[in-house]
Amino acid sequence: MTTDTKATETRTFEADVSRLLHMMVHSVYSDRDVFLRELISNGADACEKLRFEAITRPELLGEDAKPRITISADPDNKQLAVEDNGIGMGRDEMAEALGTIARSGTRAFIERVEAGKATEDSQLIGQFGIGFYSVFMVADHVDVISRQAGSEEAWRWSSDGKGTYEIASVPLAAAPKRGTRVVLHLMEDATSYTTPYRLEGLAKSHSGHVPVPITLVEKPGAEPRDIADGTALWVRPKSEIKPEEYIDFYRSIAGQYDEPASTIHFRAEGRQEYSVLAFVPGSRPFDLFDQDRKGRMKLYVRRVFITDDADVLPRYLRFMRGLVDSADLPLNVSREMIQQSPLLAAIRKGVTNRVLGDLAKTAEHDSEAYAKIWENFGVVLKEGLYEDYERRDQLLKLARFRSTASGEDLRSLFDYVAAMKEGQKAIFFMAGDDRARLEASPQLEGFKARGIEVLLLTDPVDSFWTTMAPEFDGKPFKSVTQGAADLSEIPLPDAAAKPDAETTAEIDSFLAFVKTALGDEVSDVKASDRLTESAVCLVAPEHGPGRQFERLLNAAGRLDKAAKPILEINPRHERVAALAKLGDDERSFKEDAAHLLYDEARVLDGDKPADAKAFSARLARLIERGLARR
Repeated sequence: MTTDTKATETRTFEADVSRLLHMMVHSVYSDRDVFLRELISNGADACEKLRFEAITRPELLGEDAKPRITISADPDNKQLAVEDNGIGMGRDEMAEALGTIARSGTRAFIERVEAGKATEDSQLIGQFGIGFYSVFMVADHVDVISRQAGSEEAWRWSSDGKGTYEIASVPLAAAPKRGTRVVLHLMEDATSYTTPYRLEGLAKSHSGHVPVPITLVEKPGAEPRDIADGTALWVRPKSEIKPEEYIDFYRSIAGQYDEPASTIHFRAEGRQEYSVLAFVPGSRPFDLFDQDRKGRMKLYVRRVFITDDADVLPRYLRFMRGLVDSADLPLNVSREMIQQSPLLAAIRKGVTNRVLGDLAKTAEHDSEAYAKIWENFGVVLKEGLYEDYERRDQLLKLARFRSTASGEDLRSLFDYVAAMKEGQKAIFFMAGDDRARLEASPQLEGFKARGIEVLLLTDPVDSFWTTMAPEFDGKPFKSVTQGAADLSEIPLPDAAAKPDAETTAEIDSFLAFVKTALGDEVSDVKASDRLTESAVCLVAPEHGPGRQFERLLNAAGRLDKAAKPILEINPRHERVAALAKLGDDERSFKEDAAHLLYDEARVLDGDKPADAKAFSARLARLIERGLARR
């Protein structure tokens, strides 16, 4: 930063802003019209923030109480200005708002674009609060002149978008009496944005819903002309709202430029009165997995903006975009106290139930649309299965899964229960991080042989909610990799070979030998009824965390001591039968075989051999034995 005087300084954009501006200038985003939407949206937010501040400080409004946004064109000088009479900015606010990008996830967004992995560019701008920088797609220089409400100072932010910006003091006569004026010095190929009919059309089509009136000044000295009346969309009857108006409002409030997958608009009356206009996005927001997991629902009280991240939905519905406008919440308390209000808690319950109810209707009446919603947000909705006990049954009905019987389709738990086999008492699942590996797991063999469907759970959250002992339609969830398989009561198809009811004495003796040889490496060695083709597999004890859950806890550094697995051995496997026939004169070889069977089970389970050096030595001895007998 180079400081010239106390009132004027030149600063360098932070690195992420510089990279972003470079992409803007080089046409990463082709729909340049959106710059006007972004400026109008920023102006409306500034007016709403002033309305809130004026509740406790009415003197901030002065004699200019009515909010407004004015678009002024100057065709001769190739300039366009967008001015609001909102809260305004001081020197520090300018540097923070226009020189940095605070929203988390921005770096990931920029790297994705630079790597050429972004989706259509119509979905990029605005997802991280970076919409202001879209002005550099149409302007080669931008001045932002602002006077904060109640301040006797005015400031100008100025930049050509090429790496630096200047902040300087300006005379009060050159600034708005209150608020912010953004002046764009348009590029040669963008001068059409001074044409009145184009400006009016863009403002009406993209921003006619904002709760602030918009006026147009067609040229210097012309009389302002109203082009939008500032009627909030959410207070209008649904019957009067066109689908494209909903879409445009969604795009402005969500900062995304896809179309919503679902729209929820209703007014609640009774003990609490409030209006809700909310949307399920058509695609995943980039910040869906932010660590803070905050929602993006705006809160209004009698059309006064309160906050843009109100706690009106649980965290597992944080993908929702929209607003709640309450008629009952108090305005004369802080935002923090409003968040703790019992009234807001009641609103939260009502809005949550309505959103889940609408999702259930979509799932029932439009399975294809709901499948897309689940693909985008199912992993987040499943967080509610362990966070929201009260609504767990609702969420289980909404849940969709892929399974050993589903192919690429999604299955509901209603579908699963309807297809359960005779004698089956549980909903079987297997958790892991890769579907292909799960489908190839030896633990599934006995279930496949009996035609039993197994849910394949590949999201990390699955290992958490399944530990909460949930059940559906009276059927408990049971992992196929934990505890006994309990397959004996489920008959094999008539054509399938029936396994022997009991193991032989030789096999029993071999199992005991393996357990002794492995010692503390396993908690037990058992004959398996879940294996039909493989020789061995590992399962977790009946009680305690499952194998995949242990891996996640260990990776997060939250596992003090892992449970010892159970080694299950297929007594019908040819290799096992041959090993069981070996006498005491082959004891050292049998010990090597016992450890190799255990390491084989670990590899099949996605782990490494327990001791790489010992594994290598045993494998070498096995090869030497085979070569010596040729």
